[in-house]
This record gives sequence, C-alpha cells and structure tokens, in this order.
Amino acid sequence: MSFISSVALIVPDYDQAIDFYVNRLGFELLEDVTLAPGKRWVRVCPRGEAGTALLLAEASTEEQKAAIGNQTGGRVFLFLSTDDFERDHTLYLENGVCFLEEPRFEPYGTVAVFKDPFGNQWDLIEHK
Repeated sequence: MSFISSVALIVPDYDQAIDFYVNRLGFELLEDVTLAPGKRWVRVCPRGEAGTALLLAEASTEEQKAAIGNQTGGRVFLFLSTDDFERDHTLYLENGVCFLEEPRFEPYGTVAVFKDPFGNQWDLIEHK
C-alpha cells in the first residue's frame, strides 16, 4: 500500500512555524529531530490525523527563501478538513489566524480561505 506521508512546506524559521501550527491551529508536533547544525526534521499534523503530515523545511538557499508562502503560485495550497467548521473557524479567529474571506456555502460544503504567517493559503472546509 502506498500513501503520501508528508508534504514539505518551506518556512523561514522552524520554531515560528511550530508555534503557528501547534499553538494557533492546534496541530500535534510529531517529530522535532536535529539532523545537523541548523537542520531539523520537523513534522506536524492535525490532532488525531493518521495520514499526511507537514514536513516543516526551513529555507536554506535564496531560491528556497523566495518560494516561502508561494509554493503554488498564489493558489490555495493546502486543504484542512474539519468535522465542525463553526467550532474551528471560531477557534482560529480567537487564535489570531488571518482569514481572507467570510465563510462560503458551496455545493460541496462550508469553506473559508485563511493564510499562515508565511503567506500560504489554506482552505478550512467542512464537507457535506
């Protein structure tokens, strides 16, 4: 069986990214291992998630730094599914998460776009 275990997300600073994903979004810190000076293996995922995690990769080159927040050319990059949109939307607003729009009611569910502090756009979505 094959599956996507992690998606690399380029960030400017490991600790800043951990703070946002763990303390503001409520993700779980799965791993934080030092590999070499200035290089770590850091994985986070939504609490209770058994599938795909984010591998937080601190930018180390100018090319990587230029891609922070724009890994998809300005499109929504990641989709965070929830079983209770209202609960999570309210919590994220209380935690200072920046939403780019009001919640929308689409044929597939309730959704709103937010961005992380690095500029990556996310959909928070509760599927019908």
